[in-house]
Amino acid sequence: MPSCPIPPPRPESLGDILDCMSALACRDERVAVEDMVDVIGTRSYGPFLVVPALIELSPVGGIPGVPTVLAAVVVLFAAQMLWGRKRLWVPAMLARRAVAARQLMRLVSAVRPVAQRVDRWFHGRLHALTTGVWMRLAALVCVALAVLVPPLELFPFASSAPMGAIALFGLALMVRDGLLMIGATLLAGAAVGVVLVLLI
Repeated sequence: MPSCPIPPPRPESLGDILDCMSALACRDERVAVEDMVDVIGTRSYGPFLVVPALIELSPVGGIPGVPTVLAAVVVLFAAQMLWGRKRLWVPAMLARRAVAARQLMRLVSAVRPVAQRVDRWFHGRLHALTTGVWMRLAALVCVALAVLVPPLELFPFASSAPMGAIALFGLALMVRDGLLMIGATLLAGAAVGVVLVLLI
């Protein structure tokens, strides 16, 4: 039986994060959310912004009430970024959720080709814009965008505009790409424009 891979001590790319997931899946039969957060560390901020935003952008986002719940999840994690927490706090009900190791490995294998392309395209540019005060400003913008979501539920899929910007912020933080952070900021401005057009 092959030995389990050693997770990178400091993940620096999407590929590294997938390596962390592979190591967990190799070690245990089931992998809990809290284990994923522990092994990824502060890099978990990005994924926890990206995942709820992408769910909202899927057809599931058209179900009444779902965008608001997902926006609340974004606020929970973005607020922790804003406060500068060194480790992401996850509610116990979510932390104990687990996935079968075999399923996680299949997911990692399916996502890895995309991760390799993303790491090649978006990585390391204007790195300073993804740390410190800039990261906290991004968190503040994500909170503001998430707050806009509930009233937008009056308009089918209108909440996809702010959630799309949140997904881009999360991706920028995951790959440490400041240029992508700038793009997310521009998209956030466009999302606010959409909200003003619909609500005023």
